[in-house]
Amino acid sequence: MKANRPLVFLLLIIVSFPLRAGDGFCEIRNSAFSAGEQITLKVFYTVVGAYFGAGEANFNTTVEHMNGKAVYHIVGDGKSYSFYDNFFKVRDKYETYIDTATLQPYRFIRNVYEGGYKKYENVTFNKAANSAVTNKGVYKVPECVQDVLSAVYYSRNIDFNKLKVNDKINFSMFLDNEVYEMYIRYLGKETIKTKYGKFKAIKFKPLLIKGTIFEGGEKMTVWVSDDKNHIPVRIESPISVGSVKIDMISYRNLRYPLTSLISL
Repeated sequence: MKANRPLVFLLLIIVSFPLRAGDGFCEIRNSAFSAGEQITLKVFYTVVGAYFGAGEANFNTTVEHMNGKAVYHIVGDGKSYSFYDNFFKVRDKYETYIDTATLQPYRFIRNVYEGGYKKYENVTFNKAANSAVTNKGVYKVPECVQDVLSAVYYSRNIDFNKLKVNDKINFSMFLDNEVYEMYIRYLGKETIKTKYGKFKAIKFKPLLIKGTIFEGGEKMTVWVSDDKNHIPVRIESPISVGSVKIDMISYRNLRYPLTSLISL
């Protein structure tokens, strides 16, 4: 199918998913992030070799309680800059509530506006019944299925040192009332220079769902920090017109020092 995929927040799908064969999305415990963490990413477009800033995405993590359980409430807000609003206005908000012990999602909310396109999605995950309850109905889902945002934070806890170059890892994700079977191809480690600075990074390519902006297949490349935080530092991809580059530009309250940063 051809789906509407958010521009600023497509990065949520692909920031970090690497798992080696045999690992599961049910067993890992959080050791990569903590409450209070804030990360900001800036989106740049390039047409005929010229880059210009189009918008930002901010991610914030807090701890709350839901049905008597402690949960991480993670919010991602994305918006275009005022100048770019004249061409393609973006106001996106994604939220997930995940168990602090198991990192499994209980609730996912998506409220987006993109150039006149509006989408609201409210999902409650019933882990006992392996179902997802949405404003459109009840859907059967695989055990330990993730939403877009919970998967990003869950996967930051993967031990990347266990991966081999060209490892291809499958996972399941629920979005738009469907279960998507996706994968990541791990490409190894390298040093990369971004708008923030120079980093030691982990590199991979995700399988993308074909949409209105991004092409399907392995066209996108992602780099995350090669330290215990595993935060995204650079994302690049061709789009329908030109290409897009997304860089981390600020952070606060990381769980560990950003040791992957070589120089500013």
